[in-house]
Amino acid sequence: MTATASRRRTRRAGGWIAGPSHGSTPALRLFCLPYVGGAAWTFEPWRGLLGEDVELCTVELPGRGSRMREPAFSRMGALVEALASAVTDELDVPYALYGHSMGSLVAFELARELRRRDLPEPQVLFASGGPAPRLSGQRMAVHRPEVHRATDEQVIARLLSLGGLPEEVMAEPALLKAFLPAIRADFAVFETYEYRPERLLGCPIVVLTGRDDAEVPPAHSLPWSRETTGPAEHRVLPGGHFFLRSAQEEVLAIVRHALEGAKR
Repeated sequence: MTATASRRRTRRAGGWIAGPSHGSTPALRLFCLPYVGGAAWTFEPWRGLLGEDVELCTVELPGRGSRMREPAFSRMGALVEALASAVTDELDVPYALYGHSMGSLVAFELARELRRRDLPEPQVLFASGGPAPRLSGQRMAVHRPEVHRATDEQVIARLLSLGGLPEEVMAEPALLKAFLPAIRADFAVFETYEYRPERLLGCPIVVLTGRDDAEVPPAHSLPWSRETTGPAEHRVLPGGHFFLRSAQEEVLAIVRHALEGAKR
């Protein structure tokens, strides 16, 4: 293996993409963006389950995982601009975006930022467990205190109520403390997000939501259809906010079906 190939495997896209490369040129790349406090490991269970010609690209945001020592982004604009620059060279084949919760908004803004750079839109945008952009950020924050300004104890309590972090992290105080800056920054990305009207996307949007999600009820995801001139599909799955895990088989079936259609 050459030094260049080794570097690509370990620091692909400047570290923004974790995990091994596909090995051969895929028909499509699926970039997956995590929720508040999530990392590339969030989507690792999907590896090898999307089809031989689909490359799973798990996005590692700064401040966690292999990028633990890097400062996390606390504003959507700066995060998306940096991410767009990092993945530009990966768009030599068609691609799709999957984001869960906060990640769905990052995916949406990434698609718009790439288009501003005269790069292609995604073949499919999967908006999973996330409120429609028009309902997000500061508008939703009025219904609850802003977590990114809260005490460490309040941030931890909010995480416990959401249930997004692995039990081993929540059970280990030192490990949890190490994660807190990135978690607080993630909450800031979401809570300070301001939707700005722009030319609609043209790609299909597949919206996934949990039937029992008290955090983002299905009704809060319906306006996603207003963000595209293309088709919009709304799927309600069993489970709460993290149906991504509890209904993984159903989620993967929806993703595979949509990607097969995109490759035709």
